[in-house]
Amino acid sequence: MKIKELKLKSDNELKTTLAESREKLREMRFRVAQRQLKKVSDVKKQKRLVAQVLTLLKKREADKK
Repeated sequence: MKIKELKLKSDNELKTTLAESREKLREMRFRVAQRQLKKVSDVKKQKRLVAQVLTLLKKREADKK
């Protein structure tokens, strides 16, 4: 998901995306440990998505103050 797409989402949608992304990342880590995940680079992409969502939420919170 691109950062432009994330910026268009509301706070509630971002929080939902964050929860889903964290759950997916957790599952990916288990699959890596069990050697079931072929594309380990997907873990990096998922971590980046989590970081982007957190950054947007923090920025919006700071703008409200």
